[in-house]
Amino acid sequence: MNIVIILGILITLVTGVPVLLQMLKHHPRGLIILFFAEMWERFSYYGMRGILIFFLTQHFLFDDAMAGSTYGSYTSLVYLLPLVGGILADRYIGTRKAIAFGALLLVAGHGMMALEGSPATETLTYGGTAYEVAAEGRGATRDVAIVVDGEKYSFGAAEGGGIAIADMPAGASLPATLAEGSYQMTQTRNTNDINIFYLALSLIIMGVGFLKPNISSIVGQLYPEGDPRRDSGFTLYYYGINLGAFWAAVLCGYLGQTVGWWAGFGLAGIGMALGWIVFVLGKPLLRGHGEPPNPEMLKRPLIGPINREWLIYILAVLGVGVVWFMVQRNVLVGNVLLASTVLSLAAIIWIIIGVCKTWVQRQRMMLALVLIFGAVVFFTLFEQAGTSLNLFADRNVDLTISPVAMQFLGITVGTPAQIAAAGITPTGFWIDATITAAQVQSFNAGFILIFAPIFAAMWAWLASRKMDPNPTMKFGLGLVQVGLGFLVVVWAAGSGMVSPTFQMPLMILALLYMLHTTGELFLSPVGLSEITKLSMPSVVSFMMAVWFLASSIAQFVGGKIAGLMGTETVGGQVLDPEGALATSLGGFNTLGQWGVGIGIGFILISFLIKGWAHASGGDNHPGPSLTDRGQEDRSVTNP
Repeated sequence: MNIVIILGILITLVTGVPVLLQMLKHHPRGLIILFFAEMWERFSYYGMRGILIFFLTQHFLFDDAMAGSTYGSYTSLVYLLPLVGGILADRYIGTRKAIAFGALLLVAGHGMMALEGSPATETLTYGGTAYEVAAEGRGATRDVAIVVDGEKYSFGAAEGGGIAIADMPAGASLPATLAEGSYQMTQTRNTNDINIFYLALSLIIMGVGFLKPNISSIVGQLYPEGDPRRDSGFTLYYYGINLGAFWAAVLCGYLGQTVGWWAGFGLAGIGMALGWIVFVLGKPLLRGHGEPPNPEMLKRPLIGPINREWLIYILAVLGVGVVWFMVQRNVLVGNVLLASTVLSLAAIIWIIIGVCKTWVQRQRMMLALVLIFGAVVFFTLFEQAGTSLNLFADRNVDLTISPVAMQFLGITVGTPAQIAAAGITPTGFWIDATITAAQVQSFNAGFILIFAPIFAAMWAWLASRKMDPNPTMKFGLGLVQVGLGFLVVVWAAGSGMVSPTFQMPLMILALLYMLHTTGELFLSPVGLSEITKLSMPSVVSFMMAVWFLASSIAQFVGGKIAGLMGTETVGGQVLDPEGALATSLGGFNTLGQWGVGIGIGFILISFLIKGWAHASGGDNHPGPSLTDRGQEDRSVTNP
């Protein structure tokens, strides 16, 4: 059995039991349904996300810049469409119906991703003659060679640029060294396969647009105003998100890079189907939360026999075609993102000036805007995980857990190659120590599983003693940590922790992800909770969508940054590992310095605006009476 799967089972058992007990004893039962529904939704999303950049660079043979732009367009739209889904849920169909519809679109999209299609081909043209680039396998097992006169030859970077072909015999039709600019690389892709791929992305984008902002909104609705369990509840909910993300990276990442892309993508689709089933069956435990604001209007025929609800569904399906057109055009996505940002800022300013009735409401909305800006910066750095950090793990990190095969308590542990080299013939149960680059994505989520219950208890303990840091302070500390994560890699490389093959130890990347994770726990679940607390009830789903718009901006900018940190590849294989490492370290250094600098700025301004939250009570969300709260508590205990 794969060692990452074994460790995942242990981590899940150790951390999952306390989380489950906390939810059963201290939180509304509806949180359990939302917990598992979102867990499976995140399983599907991160299962695909973990292998997407490799699929683009190794299956479709996109270069790093194109892959980064495509990834950025996709993930930007994933977080941009919640603006639409949030508004439609607020005004018309309600959050519950929006979630169920979005989940169905996601099932269709992820299922279509399993149709990976035929791989792209690449040729090298020199002196008017085309030479095939033969590529087989995925990840660490990928083998790329140039076919010359019927024979395969490995290659690398030539000194001063270009390609150096190893062991090229004298008299061959292609020189052993090709100067930069003397040759041309051409990729050929099946148009139908590309169109199906973009259609699958479009279905996923539209599905997330309906699901993502609304499921978080229902979590906030489960708690009355001033309930001290809210932050703890959101952190536990965040554990569910990362439980899905963790197992997505472990299983989908493993299957995608060892069995086939179709297997990784297909398993992600199965996960989303399970999420939809959990949510539909768990409707009674939501206790009426998330229903349409005006059910009669929703059911009334609007165009012939078509009522408003079905018209929204039909338009959403037609809108998938619009998304399909956009996701292929990165510049267009950037322009739409800019327009959405300007309109959202204008709407928030209008709400602050014209809708808010008290100074308390205005200050809360202004604080929400400050936190959203912090989220843009944080996630621009944090979301390098799916692009530049993923490629860094594949190209410049030694993914071996142990240098040689070994036996522990009579059980053989090692990769198949290490076991063969040691002359060991394992019998019965043995542990495969193989870890793929995609499985490294499980580090972040795995650390969340370990730290989330601790942070949930810590926030509750600090709040009970009135020592809880204000949200701006938490955001500043989170930004500092995500910046330090990048700087740790730079400092380690400067200390000589680079092998002759230009690879760094796996533990350094693990340390980066640990710092990113602790920073995330200071910021992301706190941000989700604060947006639901600070926003006026009539615009909470819209503000939650704006929170995800911050992620959309970060994804787009992050994709551009990843493209700038890219390197030349042939057949999906890096031509110059040394150059790739130098480019990555330069980018990490810049990102780290910006993260730490802006984080310190947030810490300083937190002392000036800490009063804008006006504690956890106030008149933004008038809570139920004490009698009503008592009835709610009893109903939680005895559903």
